[in-house]
Amino acid sequence: MPIKDAGKKAMRSDVKKRSKNLRRSRTFKMLVKEIREYITSGDKKKAEETMPKVQKAIDKATKAGVLNKNTASRKKSRLVSAIKKIS
Repeated sequence: MPIKDAGKKAMRSDVKKRSKNLRRSRTFKMLVKEIREYITSGDKKKAEETMPKVQKAIDKATKAGVLNKNTASRKKSRLVSAIKKIS
């Protein structure tokens, strides 16, 4: 436990930041898992409908610093190319 007031305040803000980052991280991971299920099952229509939600979640995670921008770009690119490969 911190002793100084500044340390206590930093700890409070860290807890808030951690909860927000975890929420963003879980949301984007859940959506990526969902769209991957659609891709493996061959449901192109549902995958295309879900893609904007996934992109939004990835962008929010990137903005918050949960993901690196290049990682986010790579994930989005791979998902889009996987959707295009569905016949």
